[in-house]
Amino acid sequence: MKEKIVYWITGSQTLYGDEVLSHVAAHSEEMASYVNGFMPVTVKYLTTCKSSEEIVSAMRKVNEEDDCVGVIVWCHTFSPAKMWIKGLSLLRKPLCHFATQYNEKLPYETIDMDFMNENQAAHGDRELGYIIARMRLDQKVVVGYYKDAEALKELASWCKAAAGLAFSKTVKVCRFSDNMRGVAVTEGDKVEAHISLGWEVDYYPVGDLVEYVHKVTEKDVDALMEEYAQKYTMATDRIDVVREQARYEIAIERFCSERGYIGIVDHFGSLHGLGQLPGLAIQDLQSKGYGFGAEGDWKIAALGAVMQYMAGQKGTGMMEDYTYDLKDGLCLGAHMLEVSPQFAQTKPEIQVHPLSIGGKGDPARLVFEGISAPEAVAVSMVDMGDRLRLIVQKIELVRYPHKMPKLPVAGLMWKYQPNFKDGVAAWLLAGGAHHTVVSSEISVREMSDLGDMWGMEVVIIDEHTRIDEFKRQLMWSDRIFKSRL
Repeated sequence: MKEKIVYWITGSQTLYGDEVLSHVAAHSEEMASYVNGFMPVTVKYLTTCKSSEEIVSAMRKVNEEDDCVGVIVWCHTFSPAKMWIKGLSLLRKPLCHFATQYNEKLPYETIDMDFMNENQAAHGDRELGYIIARMRLDQKVVVGYYKDAEALKELASWCKAAAGLAFSKTVKVCRFSDNMRGVAVTEGDKVEAHISLGWEVDYYPVGDLVEYVHKVTEKDVDALMEEYAQKYTMATDRIDVVREQARYEIAIERFCSERGYIGIVDHFGSLHGLGQLPGLAIQDLQSKGYGFGAEGDWKIAALGAVMQYMAGQKGTGMMEDYTYDLKDGLCLGAHMLEVSPQFAQTKPEIQVHPLSIGGKGDPARLVFEGISAPEAVAVSMVDMGDRLRLIVQKIELVRYPHKMPKLPVAGLMWKYQPNFKDGVAAWLLAGGAHHTVVSSEISVREMSDLGDMWGMEVVIIDEHTRIDEFKRQLMWSDRIFKSRL
């Protein structure tokens, strides 16, 4: 992600003379360089804009550079807002208005009008803020001294979301199945997702994959089996079953890499020509950054790929709310086979167990107990018919309170925010799906910023959620988004 660039553009004007402008440029360079050291992307000072023509030129550069994912704007001095109109109207990338200053405290003993004229961010920011609001542009506002830890954290979250937005526009999902029959929430408008999010979702018959499986050599399988031996503990003597999963993984990865896919969808009811449901194969592919959606859930596959990118391929993957511990207010999340090893607390074991659905052979899978994390998110994307809704819930990942030696799959255990009853109720009121992407590496703020960049309805469930207020929020949100049609 550090290869991605966010340009720092400073606003000023010629009114204060060349000496002031030289100070503005030097301060901006210093500030951008300092901020860069705390960002997941590269923050680079671009220019100080003093006219409409300079702003138009800067915004064109921002738009044209593929590696540029957004722009941070700050007004060192007063910067008349009319000169920002043409440039801002051209901007096609995320905008962050950083309300900061070069100086943290006022020099009370020496302050004079020269200092006031050179350092009037409070004045310039309000002029810029007005025109951005007047133009109805989406913006992120971060307030604070540029060396302040909280301001830097908030800015870093926005930069991560901006990089995620750029990555989202490249996401391609390969579907080897349609949605599970009779299931509603995994459906969705793939054309609208392509238009609004950049996600390209394509279907291929599973037979096309089977042809790739047949072309995998024993030497190819041997090489991947050596990788498995390094990463996982072999806890089965049914090596032929494990080798079959290795064959699937190699075939899927070759199929996807040749066509540029980073998301994968399959379904236990669409396996003609395969002897097992891909389990270990899908788990290991998720560890490499692939998004995965079960039972035809292409939205989760694409969302998973984006969140994996934002998380640096750590602690992130597809999950399913499976069953509750109502006494202790816990949820056990799992899936039939495909929980990502990024969630593993200890070294995963490769095991082989029967699978009671799908009508295929016993599949190999990774079994492990999931990680704990005081703050994590469970994210769902659902199609409301007239729009997509992003639902983001803050959760706490916890260790299993008791051993579950007969559970033949990997899993996670979590607590809902704000509490079990209200957390579950809010999720259901919002229409949250049973498939989610869970991450211990991404914050609610980052997902909220990303949703805003997408122009999507974002529903947050966290420690501040109160059900009565939450229901009113959903009602008003529904009215607002329907009014846009």
